[in-house]
Amino acid sequence: MKVILQQEVPNVGKTGDVLDVSDGFGRNYLIPQGKALLASTKNVKELEHKKRLVGQKLKLEKEGALSLASKIEGLSCTITRKVGEQEKLFGSVTSNDIQDLLAKEGFKIEKSAINLAEPIKSLGVFTVPIKLHQEVIANLKIWVVEE
Repeated sequence: MKVILQQEVPNVGKTGDVLDVSDGFGRNYLIPQGKALLASTKNVKELEHKKRLVGQKLKLEKEGALSLASKIEGLSCTITRKVGEQEKLFGSVTSNDIQDLLAKEGFKIEKSAINLAEPIKSLGVFTVPIKLHQEVIANLKIWVVEE
């Protein structure tokens, strides 16, 4: 029996897979629980159509992320902080500060997208990766200078 999985089933397959399963497994478990549909020609065509739509949507999202990444990489942001001995900052520069800085520049970026391993605690130039999409990472250059 051929079925199309509607959700991931452990040790069987992922959502959208077209599989050959035994008649009993499909008829008694997968289909009644809503985990699969019978792989009729109509259902297979509908699945292919959904995959195309999702593919187009992902492509558009990636293109948007690439254009945003080029704009972000063109930025050079400066953050001023009070400095103590040996050029150590009072406090630190965190992802919240970077998010606020980007918001002032007109970019709405989630804090979770800013991949700052640890807060910046010294003066200098730093490159901060910002994950905009699964496959797109922008590198923002930040200058931390003395106030």
